Amino acid sequence: MQPTPVRAAVSPLAAQFAARRYVVIPELVAQAEAKRLADHLDQINAQGRMSLADPQVPQTPCAYGDYTLEHLMLTLGPWLEFYTGLQLYPTYSFARIYKKSDELTAHRDREACEVSISLNLGQEPDVPWPLWLRDTDGKAFAAILRPGDALVYRGIELEHWREPYTGEKLSQVFLHYVDRHGPHANQKLDRRPAIATPPVPR
Repeated sequence: MQPTPVRAAVSPLAAQFAARRYVVIPELVAQAEAKRLADHLDQINAQGRMSLADPQVPQTPCAYGDYTLEHLMLTLGPWLEFYTGLQLYPTYSFARIYKKSDELTAHRDREACEVSISLNLGQEPDVPWPLWLRDTDGKAFAAILRPGDALVYRGIELEHWREPYTGEKLSQVFLHYVDRHGPHANQKLDRRPAIATPPVPR
């Protein structure tokens, strides 16, 4: 990963994000770092520290607020501001280890997911699994992400989904943020007292 961008700097992609409400960032993290994070998910899953109670993708290992992924959320915050031109608060991290036949039905996210990063950590076999969204014109767009690539998107506004997975395994992390000056700023840290703590009951 490159050095943290100067806060005053804004990427040319920020204009695209403002217009389309999404942007694909190739190699947001290096492939070696993506693999390290995928290995971390495998480790905490083997230790029984991932849940199978995700209502969106039942019986698929998931983790909310893992310390390593929360640290990633904080580390990538300045980069997300660079690519979106926004000032952001982090809310929470979430990860899944998808398995064959998993799918994600079309949905929009809750308030704490105003601006999100969906980051591919690794896949077996090494064949991308499209992450679909419906843009502001109502057209379907398939984000093709390889390990280290990310989709940055406004999850509250844009419907997104995944068709049934034909591979064997895909590790994905979702990092969520809100606009500091927007209507959902009160969702900072997902209303938790600190990072890497359990979710607040809703």
